[in-house]
Amino acid sequence: MQWRRFNGEPIHLPVKEEVRRAIIRETASGYRLKVCIGTDSQVKGLDTEFATVIVFLREGHGGFMFIQNEKTRTSYSIKERMLVEVSRSIEIAYELCDLFTEYEVDMEVHADINTNPQFKSNLALREAMGYILGMGFAFKAKPEAFASSCCADKIVN
Repeated sequence: MQWRRFNGEPIHLPVKEEVRRAIIRETASGYRLKVCIGTDSQVKGLDTEFATVIVFLREGHGGFMFIQNEKTRTSYSIKERMLVEVSRSIEIAYELCDLFTEYEVDMEVHADINTNPQFKSNLALREAMGYILGMGFAFKAKPEAFASSCCADKIVN
């Protein structure tokens, strides 16, 4: 699966190396970074499209992100789809977590799951939170989960 920048430019290096270079470049420029990883999905006919983002926040100076999309014909219940989103985010977070530790970059995993029980996505909240926290990652759900509910959401809609 190909990663790209927000402007559409493909990332040719392995994502871990590109993230390392971004951390080194941004910290050398004097920025304190925080990284938020999230995934959102959209069902379009028979297809389900997933977008995973790695959002780099420069404290007080905006940010940028890397994006990965994938389409599948697999049919999911709402709870299954929410948990697939979370597993995609955790997969990337796990791949990159040693970099964040090495360079002392705070990282959160964002789940596009509503904390309000009136919403269907709430069915997956307990499992998603347990999965993310159980992996040792900081967890955010809606309305604080902007990486998944705003950034990734813009990519799949």
